[in-house]
Amino acid sequence: MTAFLSLNYDDVQTWVLTWAPVLFMALIVFFLWRTLKLMPRTKPQQIKPESSVAIGWPDIAGADEAKHELQEVVEFLREPRRFKGLGAKVPTGILLHGPPGTGKTQLAKAVAKESRANFFSQSAASFVEMFAGLGAARIRRLFSIARKNAPAIIFIDELDAVGGRRGADISGEKDQTLNQLLVEMDGFSSTDDVVVIAASNLLEKLDPALLRPGRFDRQIFVAPPDVKGREGVLRVHTRDKPLDGVDLELVARQTSGLTGADLANICNEAAIHAARKRRAAIRPEDFDSGLERVVAGMQSRRKLNDHERRVVAFHEAGHALCGEVLTTVDRVHKISIVPRGRALGYTLNLPAEDRYLKTREELIDYMTVLLGGRVAEQIVFGSITTGAADDLHKVGEITRSMIHEYAMGTGLSSSRVSSDGNHLSDATRRVRDQEQRDLADEAYRQAYGIIEQHRDKLDELAESLLANEVLERGEIDQIMAGIARRDGRPGADLRVAAASERPVEPRE
Repeated sequence: MTAFLSLNYDDVQTWVLTWAPVLFMALIVFFLWRTLKLMPRTKPQQIKPESSVAIGWPDIAGADEAKHELQEVVEFLREPRRFKGLGAKVPTGILLHGPPGTGKTQLAKAVAKESRANFFSQSAASFVEMFAGLGAARIRRLFSIARKNAPAIIFIDELDAVGGRRGADISGEKDQTLNQLLVEMDGFSSTDDVVVIAASNLLEKLDPALLRPGRFDRQIFVAPPDVKGREGVLRVHTRDKPLDGVDLELVARQTSGLTGADLANICNEAAIHAARKRRAAIRPEDFDSGLERVVAGMQSRRKLNDHERRVVAFHEAGHALCGEVLTTVDRVHKISIVPRGRALGYTLNLPAEDRYLKTREELIDYMTVLLGGRVAEQIVFGSITTGAADDLHKVGEITRSMIHEYAMGTGLSSSRVSSDGNHLSDATRRVRDQEQRDLADEAYRQAYGIIEQHRDKLDELAESLLANEVLERGEIDQIMAGIARRDGRPGADLRVAAASERPVEPRE
């Protein structure tokens, strides 16, 4: 019995010594395999020219300058011999930059379809992971796939996720990924049949090596559309929608400053509003509702007491009265004390045309309209509320820009050249602060004079708002009949003059 147990123990010991290392290595291999399986895998999205989701030039509106620049790339990819015969080379990279929602991704897709090239799309954020070297490997893989399917277009969205200035990343992973991108775009393995198109909202944060010739040769600013462009965008997004008496030109004039994405949202909201009313076609009032939803926000269910309603009514009437008296700002289109989003009320001003330059006087008048609500509260109720918080924030931004960027103070010493403030003396900072305060006080005094002079019209506007909650342009004309507008300067681009954003405490 003792010999049997000894033999058993020896066999077990021999088995363990023989197979334990093998099992241990097998476990390590298993865990490594599971780790690799759990690692996020990103495959570049490919859109072929004949794909049903591809879009062409007819689907792009409101970005004529960018389309014109990109048409040269399309012609090169479609007829490369014509250009190569003259020694011309297609731009290695094209950087589309501008505000969000202006159609940068749509432009890249249109280039892919019109050039009949394969289109590979990937977000820059998908290159960055916690594992060292993974981002660089994905860059190599993306370019390798594109070269095998040349002619091809690589589209990298939100380039600033990996294209920021090197040296700021502690781990070095982003820098390694960016270095690989730089090599792929302008290295020994680069080809003329692969074009890189990237989109970014933060051009100033990109590494200078990305922006030099040979990498992103062309930098195209995609701006929000002008009035003609907005009309084109609206026509694109209403092609499959039945309209009943809708004047898209009027809608385009009412939406100054909005991007293509905003306009598409307005068209969709108008269709939803019409469906909610069980209509067979979209009417002008549906577009008005869609514009309100996008500009002012969703209608809120919060209930105001009688005193709060009066305060909001006089606040918005103050905005509207100053906007009606001053000709440098656009006339009021609508006043409402129906809570929407964070705002308890709003005054909607619509420009007659797109304008890109403003004078000092126009900015002062803009601030006058913004402060009109606060002044009205002070004159009528003898006290002020938190409702002017957003107005005061905007006034502060305008006065700072006027002094620090536009040199609209006492001299050029307040120019943008030294706006960082790091090397300024205390005396200069005091001067700038005083000049900002003087500009705000000037607008405040002007608003006070207008409202005191036309106090009867302020009361009439506010009482009509309390009775009807909403005043349209025709009703405002009746109230303001006989009041001459001041000055004859051209109107400034002021879409939403002010919104009364007063935080409301939750009630039990």
